[in-house]
Amino acid sequence: MSETHRNRLGSETSPYLRQHAHNPVDWYPWSEEALEKARRENKPILLSIGYSACHWCHVMAHESFEDPETAALMNRLFVNIKVDREERPDLDKIYQLAHQIMARRGGGWPLTVFLNPHNHLPFFAGTYFPKTARYQLPAFRTVLERVAEYYHEQKNDLQAHHASFADILRSVSSDDNIGAPDESVLIQARRVLEADFDPVNGGFGGAPKFPQASNLEFLLGCWWRSGKQDRGAFEMVAKSLEKMAEGGLFDQLGGGFYRYSVDEGWQIPHFEKMLYDNGVLLALYAEASRVSDHALFRKAAEETAEWVIREMRSPEGGFYSALDADSEGQEGKYYVWDRKAVQALLEPDEYAVAERHYGLDQTPNFEGHRHLHVERPLADVAASLDITLGEAERRLALARVKLRAAREQRVRPGLDDKILTAWNALMIKGLAMAGRLSRRDDFIEAAERAFDFLGRVCRREEGRLWAAYKDGKVHLNAYLDDYAFLLDAGLELLRCRWRSDVLNWLLSLADRLLDSFEDPERGGFFFTSDDHETLIHRPKSLADESTPSGNGVAALVLLRLGQLVGERRYTEAAERAIKAAVPGVRQYPHGHGALLAALAEWLSPSELVILRGRPEALPGWIEAAQSREPPPLVFAIPNAMSDLPGELAARRAESGEVAYVCTGNSCLPPIRSLAELRRAADF
Repeated sequence: MSETHRNRLGSETSPYLRQHAHNPVDWYPWSEEALEKARRENKPILLSIGYSACHWCHVMAHESFEDPETAALMNRLFVNIKVDREERPDLDKIYQLAHQIMARRGGGWPLTVFLNPHNHLPFFAGTYFPKTARYQLPAFRTVLERVAEYYHEQKNDLQAHHASFADILRSVSSDDNIGAPDESVLIQARRVLEADFDPVNGGFGGAPKFPQASNLEFLLGCWWRSGKQDRGAFEMVAKSLEKMAEGGLFDQLGGGFYRYSVDEGWQIPHFEKMLYDNGVLLALYAEASRVSDHALFRKAAEETAEWVIREMRSPEGGFYSALDADSEGQEGKYYVWDRKAVQALLEPDEYAVAERHYGLDQTPNFEGHRHLHVERPLADVAASLDITLGEAERRLALARVKLRAAREQRVRPGLDDKILTAWNALMIKGLAMAGRLSRRDDFIEAAERAFDFLGRVCRREEGRLWAAYKDGKVHLNAYLDDYAFLLDAGLELLRCRWRSDVLNWLLSLADRLLDSFEDPERGGFFFTSDDHETLIHRPKSLADESTPSGNGVAALVLLRLGQLVGERRYTEAAERAIKAAVPGVRQYPHGHGALLAALAEWLSPSELVILRGRPEALPGWIEAAQSREPPPLVFAIPNAMSDLPGELAARRAESGEVAYVCTGNSCLPPIRSLAELRRAADF
């Protein structure tokens, strides 16, 4: 953008119009001068409507209106008029309605409308158009050329063909998006997962059976994106989570999940407990507890969080890596029981409940011993004993306390007390989500403490990270997962409590991720940085392994971080990673759950809600915003916070509270009342 160029917007009063005063586009305000020029030269009018706090308005400005080549095309083919919707709501209402009629869907900002210069009737409309084809949208230059061609060749039939203009957009889109990923990839993945689903036990495939949290998270997203109509997707998630939490995969006394099940029914696990498994499962159960009335999901989330804080947290606040499967040289010895030992520890009424609930009256299920799992629902146990459910819960709670206390006297499994950046990040995200969704401040505080610990110990110069810490020593150049997972964790923490220092660190991490890990030729991210030790191969892992794909998590978080601060470098890098992964995702969709989630976000971005207000008033606004469906990304920034980066600077504080709501490429006008926020329709 040339600062020497100055169009007709420089003398306007609107800050939004003045933002465009130095565009190479020959902008006019809405005026008789502009309308007369269009009539005289028989040029269609390109009408662009927006406002100063509109994120996607700025994106389109940076991509297209500041680009000399695009501007030259606009100037040659159209008379270009820029309108501030806050100054001219009359024009905005008229042409938003026109867009709705022609597109058969709601509009938003930026609004881009092409007008017949002789009667000002619209003949084509859209919202945001990218500079190059993406988001299932055609390139803006292609739109310009096609629309101008249509106007001059079909001008005698414009009035008769208003209803057909939606077909123009579809035809342009199909030409420009050849080979780009689309909804069919998600449909195929959902179909494959359903075919592999175990309808009896939940989960996917047979023994050994792993939780596959990324695939379950993807299916939960399918349910949300369907407007909660895809009951099959939700039932696969609910059945899997229920069976895992009731099975032997979950520690019924101490909380937390073991690594995997050796059988297809989740009864007998491989007994080690890994920090990374529990981090991703904690996040998933917390999310499921928000949308289900199944108390089991919240119980599993809370007991997992309590276990990791109680048993896996270092004095400095970071989290250890793992507990061994073995104790005294025997797998599972710490966790399994003899029936008589349980009976000796409990009162008869307590034992009567525990025996039936945990299947102690069944045949031993692990090398002559019993590993606890839910054999019968507690309500059925209460009915069989002719007691109330509340009484059964009381007795079971007493039994669990006694059994866990006795278990803690045994020789504990070995503790792997190294602290890994990536695995800690997974747990930080899980704790933050559980705290936010269940209103447990202690979980959020634990997450923040661990995040701050990593900031003190594993943070290096220029946005770099160390991968590991133990006994006061940090070492190992960090990997892709360290950066991607920590970005994801930090963004989740910002949804709990706003901290500008956290955001600033995330931005430096994102910059380092792009600079040191991205494959500039083919897209996606290498597992090692460009200054890493030279090996015989530099991998670029796309599929999920024991942890979610670093490429998938990086793509998702860059999309969201880019949306938050208006940084196109982040969103474009995410787009390149998603496109690079599409061949592998198509071939093996159920191995790419994290990338499927990123692709879904790219195709249908989450709603973003930025709240500004007084700290004492923000909780009510947060609750109202988070009640919207599907769940938006909500960030509450107290009014006292200033010097915000990027597009956040346009989300200005006011005397009261205000909500800035954007979905995809369009934004609503600022919302200044709770009632209006609750009423505002998703779009």
